[in-house]
Amino acid sequence: MSRLTHLDETGAARMVDVSPKPQTVREAVARGCVRMRPETVALIGGPQAAKGDVLAAARIAGIMAAKRTAELIPLCHSLLLDSVTLELSLAAEAVEIEATVRTTGRTGAEMEALTAVSVAGLTIYDMLKAVDRGMRIEAVRLVRKSGGKSGDFSQP
Repeated sequence: MSRLTHLDETGAARMVDVSPKPQTVREAVARGCVRMRPETVALIGGPQAAKGDVLAAARIAGIMAAKRTAELIPLCHSLLLDSVTLELSLAAEAVEIEATVRTTGRTGAEMEALTAVSVAGLTIYDMLKAVDRGMRIEAVRLVRKSGGKSGDFSQP
């Protein structure tokens, strides 16, 4: 990588022109987690969660966020998304989050997958903050992407 694509030759921010690129199928997978006390994990899905089904709310929030990424990230392109899925799983001291986003277009869906994971994590925090203010949203990262000029990427 020799230069930052979102800066022009004078250093000003710009939206990248993707019009010359061919439309291809692209997929991005991002992961992250919300660390919390074991007793907080035990509340999820049970009748004790005062605001309702934590995982269902986080899943819907993540999907909605992926669809609105271009409104949140200033230089991000608006994409027609073919698919957004969020998998949420309970661990001993965390909720693990994985988002997969697919699109057929001229630019990738990495930002949409990262946004989905981030907002799902924020939703989990919001729903559980009354019982555990020490939660931490951690390790939000791109783990895999395919399609496009730059080719495939996979985090080891």
